[in-house]
Amino acid sequence: MTIEKRSSAFEYAPAPESRAIVDIAPSYGLFIDGEFIEAADGKVFKTLSPSTEEVLSEVAQAGEADVERAVKAARKAFETWSALPGSERAKYLFRIARIVQERSRELAVLETLDNGKPIRETRDADLPLVAAHFFYYAGWADKLEHAGFGPHPRPLGVAGQVIPWNFPLLMLAWKIAPALATGNTVVLKPAETTPLSALFFADICRQAGLPKGVVNILPGYGDAGAALVAHPGVDKVAFTGSTAVGKEIARTVAGTRKKLTLELGGKGANIVFDDAPLDQAVEGIVNGIFFNQGQVCCAGSRLLVQESVHDELLDALKRRLGTLRLGDPLDKNTDIGAINSAEQLARITALAERGEAEGAERWSPACDLPESGYWFAPTLFTNVTQAHTIAREEIFGPVLSVLTFRTPDEAVAKANNTPYGLSAGIWTEKGSRILAVANKLRAGVVWSNTFNKFDPTSPFGGYKESGFGREGGRHGLEAYLDV
Repeated sequence: MTIEKRSSAFEYAPAPESRAIVDIAPSYGLFIDGEFIEAADGKVFKTLSPSTEEVLSEVAQAGEADVERAVKAARKAFETWSALPGSERAKYLFRIARIVQERSRELAVLETLDNGKPIRETRDADLPLVAAHFFYYAGWADKLEHAGFGPHPRPLGVAGQVIPWNFPLLMLAWKIAPALATGNTVVLKPAETTPLSALFFADICRQAGLPKGVVNILPGYGDAGAALVAHPGVDKVAFTGSTAVGKEIARTVAGTRKKLTLELGGKGANIVFDDAPLDQAVEGIVNGIFFNQGQVCCAGSRLLVQESVHDELLDALKRRLGTLRLGDPLDKNTDIGAINSAEQLARITALAERGEAEGAERWSPACDLPESGYWFAPTLFTNVTQAHTIAREEIFGPVLSVLTFRTPDEAVAKANNTPYGLSAGIWTEKGSRILAVANKLRAGVVWSNTFNKFDPTSPFGGYKESGFGREGGRHGLEAYLDV
């Protein structure tokens, strides 16, 4: 492993965001039928800040009995919520969107504390997108007859939703906004390592005057998610997370009448052709794999570079990585935050070590890792082949594998040589090449001369082991309608 030290012409003074903007209570209950209550068995768990390992709060841990209570509350609320005119449901969604905007600074700090990602990401990407999704689906609520799903599309009933820890509030918005717009009610289980923003959202629902039982939040572990997925009172299951758990959910739902959408893992290819604008491509590569510390399902974790520009691009990329700042996620200058948990850090570390053991060449810019918290330096692997584990398995961390190609056909073949099919990127100045290559890639989202760009009007989802169904856009309505 090579670590290279680069001096910078610019030194940044700390610019921390104030923690005082958010008031975290010492304990939180489950949110069922419009009220915060204790778990039926009294169990609780602690949520930590990944950057410091400090305990942020104690949270009630949902079990099977709590799932039963929440589904019952959601079923009861469905009768009146689904009967409301779409224009009335829209008012609640617009209200939620405005409150999210009003409280965006508070929610950004909260998300950074609980998740570990830099404040500039939660502030500039996550929160604006959360509000935008509620605004967008509020606009659809009274126009469902014109969405292309028949003259009288009906809601399904109770939606059981399980979300991951990498974008806690954004994944909540992706799932709750279309569910409510179409007249469904929701029972949502946030990830056990990042429950706080979902609980703050429960407070936003009360602040918006949302009828009781329409949204229920159940923090807990995998057993709570499994109970929710298997509950006979749930009509629709939506899951974002690992492929292994997605397969388990598909087996559970098989043979029932439940509608299912899965957004699972990925091993996205970022393809750079020899005519690409290299400086722009470098920025896209960095954003593609080091955004949110690489803890992104659609991360561009495989870099495919045309041989003739490999050395030039790699030199530019290493120079750029040497300028990234790793440290306090609440510092507005920070580029790389903390890994979400000790368990995730151990997985990233093990896979990186396996990459070295299999003969790939490892490189990281010199950076001082904080003594407390969970940290991993941005890492680059060269001399990687398609047989390497790091080129095949999803690492879900700030680790980039670099491969080369000679022709467009070889690039497509290597990009598609994966069980996943969530995302890809193409870098070239030729529009005809972008269209030709994009049409051959088996990926749900293909970005051209950019990466990790999201919009609520655009559908998102995968092929193969990256799942099925689409979230976002008009397509995202279909998953919550009886069509």
